[in-house]
Amino acid sequence: MAPIELWNGDICDLEVDAIVNPANPSLWMATGVGGAIKRAGGDSIEFAAVRQGPIDLGEAVVTNAGTLAARLVIHAVSLDRDRRTSGPVIEKAVRSAMARARENNVTSIAFPALGTGVGGFPLEEGARITVSTVREELPATPSLNAVIFALRGATAYHVFERALAEPSTASEQPPGAIAGQSSGSGA
Repeated sequence: MAPIELWNGDICDLEVDAIVNPANPSLWMATGVGGAIKRAGGDSIEFAAVRQGPIDLGEAVVTNAGTLAARLVIHAVSLDRDRRTSGPVIEKAVRSAMARARENNVTSIAFPALGTGVGGFPLEEGARITVSTVREELPATPSLNAVIFALRGATAYHVFERALAEPSTASEQPPGAIAGQSSGSGA
């Protein structure tokens, strides 16, 4: 099963098959992680996403990654039109992102802390939901060789580190850690 790793840095810098964008139903990428992805990878990412929208909360679509090191961007709708979210929406968005990863034979994927930045969702609860949902989805996603939680700043990193240390019902390799350089908060 794919190892789960932590990265303290900008998700846009990762050389992975796919990065996850915590999107809203219209798929416009103006703020938060989406805005950073658009600035780093180009407007073509947003144009390709918006052409597929609007989509429902918890659903996900795939676009090219523009000039990013990643191959794809998976836009997982984890924020409503008012930029708010809930635990069930985050869980559904993670499941949808993993389904799109399977459909696109993704071998490595990076998730931000969905809904915990602009969405205002509690970081600890978001980390617990995201980690447990990824763990549940891994057995159904054999193409994955790596899952990376891309976090901004020590607080988010340590919260996800604690969530990864919690016992899992799925058997997995111990989490690794990748050092990065960045500061700030979750996505």
